[in-house]
Amino acid sequence: MPLPAPVPAQMMPKFSLQGISFTVTGRSILQPLDLDLAAGNTIGLIGHNGSGKSTLVRLLARQIRPSTGQILFEGRRLESWSNREFARHLAYLPQQTPVPAGTSVRELVNFGRYPWHGPLGAFGRVDEEKVGEALELTRTTMLAERSVETLSGGELQRAWIAALVAQDTKCLLLDEPISALDIAHQIAVLELVQTLTKARGLSIVMVLHDINMASRYCDEIIALRDGSLIAKGSPNDIMTPEHLKRIYGVDFTIHHSSEGDRPSALLR
Repeated sequence: MPLPAPVPAQMMPKFSLQGISFTVTGRSILQPLDLDLAAGNTIGLIGHNGSGKSTLVRLLARQIRPSTGQILFEGRRLESWSNREFARHLAYLPQQTPVPAGTSVRELVNFGRYPWHGPLGAFGRVDEEKVGEALELTRTTMLAERSVETLSGGELQRAWIAALVAQDTKCLLLDEPISALDIAHQIAVLELVQTLTKARGLSIVMVLHDINMASRYCDEIIALRDGSLIAKGSPNDIMTPEHLKRIYGVDFTIHHSSEGDRPSALLR
């Protein structure tokens, strides 16, 4: 019998989760989960607090190990990647991101090049070019020489995303990237994420609390509740009163401002 033809890279899921669960001190945080995450999309993880969103992102980022099952990243078992090789393919932005006092934005973005030149390697021309490109793409060039302590919340989040862009990966994991920002900065950060997806073909998975932001800026939405997958689909698929009632336990009405626009939800 002939071997099956290999799956083309552009058709292979970025992540494939096979029977993944996570339990800590006898408490089940994630129920056994089978899920494929498509490459080249912006995917929003939604759900109430404690639903398992951040746990799922930490599993994808190799910050914690699953209790059962396995995760494939680009067709390979997650644990088979070396640390440096993995960091050249995936960048992770957690909720808490402490920065040493006195660090400039440029120095912060330089950190993103670590997987490429190592702790003792010289910072070369390619590294400089990647940092400059990241600053330009994230519109942080004018902030480059400022200390991170002087930045607003929105500016600091853009600087962190610039560091991830400089890392030059094809996949970003963002855990609540807009949770501490006002509405204007939330929009600025999510528009930046959307631009990166389109301009660089990135795969992005991010945890969001605002269902309307997820609808507006994500290609696909995945909803968790009590550690279980309860909905997965496009914004038009997910943004229905029935789905949102199952996800959040409250009643919404759905609004379309014009034909073809992404739907938005209003509490009844």
